[in-house]
Amino acid sequence: MKRLLTTLVFSLSALLAYSQKQDYKTVVISFYNLENLYDTVNNPNVNDEEFLPSGPRNYTGAIYKDKLNKLSTVISQIGTEINPDGPAILGVAEVENDTVLKDLTRNPLIAKRNYQIVHYDSRDIRGVDVGLLYNPRYFTVEASNKLFVKLPAGAKDAYYTRDILWVKGKLNGETIHIYVNHWPSRSGGEERSRPGREAAARVARQHIDSIFGQEPNAKIILMGDLNDDPVSPSVASVLNARGKEKEVKNGALFNPWTSLYRKGIGTLAYQDAWGLFDQIIISEAWLNKDQSGFFYYQPHIFRREYMVENKGRYKDYPMRTWDGNSYRGGYSDHFPTYIIFLKKVVANADPAKKAF
Repeated sequence: MKRLLTTLVFSLSALLAYSQKQDYKTVVISFYNLENLYDTVNNPNVNDEEFLPSGPRNYTGAIYKDKLNKLSTVISQIGTEINPDGPAILGVAEVENDTVLKDLTRNPLIAKRNYQIVHYDSRDIRGVDVGLLYNPRYFTVEASNKLFVKLPAGAKDAYYTRDILWVKGKLNGETIHIYVNHWPSRSGGEERSRPGREAAARVARQHIDSIFGQEPNAKIILMGDLNDDPVSPSVASVLNARGKEKEVKNGALFNPWTSLYRKGIGTLAYQDAWGLFDQIIISEAWLNKDQSGFFYYQPHIFRREYMVENKGRYKDYPMRTWDGNSYRGGYSDHFPTYIIFLKKVVANADPAKKAF
């Protein structure tokens, strides 16, 4: 019976107050900041010296392998209460290159999912990028590109930040557009660094608007570590991401994390205050629950007790990989987020059923 309840066609009879039982296909879309997933090989083009066996962190092959195992443990469990295959699409941040992503996807805990990779190198001074993992049973890639973010003068000490990754593809036959982001950090002060995040938000917003110009009802997913909260100007104003479904119109986006943030719930902590930087924001086309395609159902923060720091100065925070230069052996200093999408199953009439 338990196995039946976790099949890919998930029965949610009370879900939307339907009078009769309705079956749904489910898909899980997730984002996870992997906290400095470097390999152990020196790249002379980036500042990766601290993540080398000879560096101050003594970043050995054993630590790298343990880091991959820890991350795979989390990824293997995200969303499996809804879909045993876990995330169909997983955006990631703080990865050095495609090598670390390949090593991650080969880990025995998630290897059977056959995750494929979309990744581009950016000119970030630390050498970290964003990337996309996807399960080809659910999603196929049609096009992708990196979107350059030019930082305003004086916004940050570093000149370059992470590019935004744009991927277009088919989710069970439906065309969708995905943006994976890692906006400039708040180092140097929130106010001083704010123009950098607003610049990244404008790049994403302009590209989204260009998609809307061709596809007014486009299904957009913008995800990432935005280094800002749902109520920050970069998100609420520049992206035009609203926290209430009824306010999403005329090109606005829906941000399902706003209400959670206002309740004090977050994905990372700093100076004993919770922030919700790790967001997945969607376009209006996902909100119609009477459509034949996938629609938005619920947002979740993936948090398990083993992922929470149980001692020291970071007690009750996400259990991080590093405490200074000392290897803590944690998972990440961010909790991952995920969204559940549903699709009605029509008996003997759903051509996408075979893909699940």
